[in-house]
Amino acid sequence: QVQLVESGGGLVQTGGSLRLSCAASGRTDRRYGMGWFRQAPGKEREFVAAISWSGGNTNYADAVKGRFLISRDNAKNTVYLQMNSLKPEDTAVYYCAAVGTITGYSVYTTPRQYDYWGQGTQVAVSS
Repeated sequence: QVQLVESGGGLVQTGGSLRLSCAASGRTDRRYGMGWFRQAPGKEREFVAAISWSGGNTNYADAVKGRFLISRDNAKNTVYLQMNSLKPEDTAVYYCAAVGTITGYSVYTTPRQYDYWGQGTQVAVSS
C-alpha cells in the first residue's frame, strides 16, 4: 500500500504559477510510475502529466504542454508538478496517482492504470 498526499494548490491569477507536490509513504521500496490528473466540476477526470520511475520519460496532455513540468525526487518519495502560465481552464482538483511497475521507463496516461490516488488539491485560476 502507498499513501499519497498532495499539497501546493491555491488561488492564483491568470498567468501565474504554482508548484504541486505529492508525497508518498508506505511501500515506497517498490518502483512506481507517477501521474497527475485533474477534475473540473461537471467533467471527467483527465490526464495531465506522467513520469516514469526513473524520471527519464515523461508525457503531457496537449493542453498543458510547454506550461507544466513534472519531476520527481525518489530520495524524498515526492513528485512535483510545476505549473506556469496558468489559465482559468486549468481550474480543477488535481490528483496525484501511483502505479506499481517493473520497468523504470514506462509512463501511464489513463486513470484505470493507476493503483493509488491522493485526496486531491484544489487549484483555482482567476481571470
